[in-house]
Amino acid sequence: MDILAGQYRIDDEIGRGGMAIVYRAWDTRHDRAVAVKTLMPEVSLALGAERFLREVRLAARLNHPHIVPVHDSGDAGGLLYYVMPLIEGRTLREHMQRVGQMPSEDVFRLAGQIAGALDYAHRLGIVHRDIKPENIMLHEGEALITDFGIARALSSVGDAALTQTGIALGTPAYMSPEQAAGEVNIDGRSDQYSLACLVYEMLTGEPLFSAGSAQALIAKRFSAKPPSVRVTVPAVSDSQANAISRALSLEPGERFTTAGEFASALNARSSEKGQDKPSIAVLPFTNLSADPENEFFSDGVTGEIINALGKVQGLQVVSRRSAFAFKEQDTDVRSIGVKLGVSNILEGTVRRSGNRLRVTAELIDVETGYHRWSDRFDREMSDIFAIQDEIAANIVKALSVVLSEREEVAIRSTTTSSIRAYEYYLRGRQLFKSFRRESYDASEDAFRRAIALDPNYALAYTGLAEVSAYRHLYFSGAEEAVEQADSASRKAVELEPGLAEAHAARGIALSCRNLLAEAEAEFRSAMALDPTLFEAPYMYARLHHIRGNAELAVQYYEQAAKLNPDDYQALGMASGLYLGTGRTEEARDAAERGILAAQRALALEPGDVRALYLSANMLLRIGQREKAEMFADRAVEIAPGDLALLYNVGCFYALAGRKEKALESLERAAEKGWNRPDWARHDLDLVSLRGEERFERLLGKMDAAAVTAPLAH
Repeated sequence: MDILAGQYRIDDEIGRGGMAIVYRAWDTRHDRAVAVKTLMPEVSLALGAERFLREVRLAARLNHPHIVPVHDSGDAGGLLYYVMPLIEGRTLREHMQRVGQMPSEDVFRLAGQIAGALDYAHRLGIVHRDIKPENIMLHEGEALITDFGIARALSSVGDAALTQTGIALGTPAYMSPEQAAGEVNIDGRSDQYSLACLVYEMLTGEPLFSAGSAQALIAKRFSAKPPSVRVTVPAVSDSQANAISRALSLEPGERFTTAGEFASALNARSSEKGQDKPSIAVLPFTNLSADPENEFFSDGVTGEIINALGKVQGLQVVSRRSAFAFKEQDTDVRSIGVKLGVSNILEGTVRRSGNRLRVTAELIDVETGYHRWSDRFDREMSDIFAIQDEIAANIVKALSVVLSEREEVAIRSTTTSSIRAYEYYLRGRQLFKSFRRESYDASEDAFRRAIALDPNYALAYTGLAEVSAYRHLYFSGAEEAVEQADSASRKAVELEPGLAEAHAARGIALSCRNLLAEAEAEFRSAMALDPTLFEAPYMYARLHHIRGNAELAVQYYEQAAKLNPDDYQALGMASGLYLGTGRTEEARDAAERGILAAQRALALEPGDVRALYLSANMLLRIGQREKAEMFADRAVEIAPGDLALLYNVGCFYALAGRKEKALESLERAAEKGWNRPDWARHDLDLVSLRGEERFERLLGKMDAAAVTAPLAH
């Protein structure tokens, strides 16, 4: 190795494989120990210096605590090499050979670290292509990925050139099906498959598949079904086993969208510490009625069952958004169960004919495909509430869940004497989910119609109160909207004092009046009545946010996010507070979780403006500036006059250091009616503007004209 002696003093060989040799060396220029990896001569010849250096240069951009960085690379007389820090430790392969089966807690911890690093690299467009135990170093109990860019460089040579040298690209025991099939344009889901193979082997002590030759092993991957990890490791929960099975799907589209989602599925389940609750996804009930307008009704029935089951502490229930992603998809129920990481699926149909109603429901065990329970209900329309109650009760019974007295009451439908009022309520709730002015108009109209048909319908009043308050908060609604939120929420509490939704709506209405102490009492009442209700902790967090109490605000934002994993708003707010108070790691974690949730929302509705502009801010907080700008521009393009957008885009520009653009956007928001000076003063996204004469003058103008509604962002 004299050829490298100019800068690197080679001490001894510390590793050798089919493609490269690793040497312990000393970097004489920087006075540090390094590892120098030289490619075999035949590999160097097949690869070529230009291609190799281009790919390694790309990999050198990676800066992550669980990725071994590339210090240097070069061509020394036709011998290609790259230089990394010398990691004192052993490879994961060496560790596995020493300990055999690894404790599940260690496995999931290391898997989370590896997945986080892969997720980071994938967002930069870099796929590893050779995740295996030999390419994972363990240093002080932490996992570090090596050799980023090398497999990618080799893949660009092409199979023919590599075959001539006798080099096999990738490692058969961990190679994804698409990589084994010779596909060139693979993405991060290929690494996810390899990681799942690795997780399986760490847990069981045995590789996923074994065979006498590489060809036989690859063939087995396509023909044999991977055995469940629970066969060998019963301590692994059903949900964890399902997550591993999903990541091992032959089709990339059936795996998790990102490696980060895979890690979340594994570690969310492991955090239960053995308390493996039955898990269920309620798929959208199919509308079999002749009138397509009944889609609102069938979707509403589905939503009501999800809400009821979500109130049972002994159940894990997939959120509405995740379940509705499979609406009208011709996908096998068992496959859906694996994708969603649940053990049970409920599916059904709704058919209306005049005043008659037929509802079918089937509870399916994902692992076996067998029915746990099924029934058909041929009733009058007026029996819809009883049907929903019976379905929820039968699911609880079939899954052997014991209910508390409060839960027994909670899963029963809150009824109205008018089926038509109920239909309008369902329609109003569905429209309210879309963060658009025109949807709010239609939602308000539906709630008003429900109340006209049944003046004692408390839930309809809560809907009217919330849509009125949100109109005021986000779309510069007139004072009449505040009055309507106040009167409707007051009426809801009067009608049903024990209804959590009524107290949450009351708290939101009081917040619009800046009566924060009274609002706090209402939010606390709502949380006590129904600990599973998302709106109460979310709005309570915002109340602490406006008071400048960051610690309590993030606590309740996180609580809200746990109640609704598909909500990106709470995580977006939490990430901003974490970053503003110097908690950078927590800020990144919350932002990454929020971005994933927003991606799921955008997959269902690409024009979701709120998901776009909140994603832009979160992406910026984790350093994804280019992508963040793309999201912000897209949001502005869709709704250039949206008040909440103008404010949040102002925050985006302030975070990006573009003060002039930030002030322009905030001033436009104020001109169009955005008037929340108290929020702006406590918004940590706007710290860079504090003390700026223009910003302070803008706050002063808003103070003078303020209609107190502090919770909008």
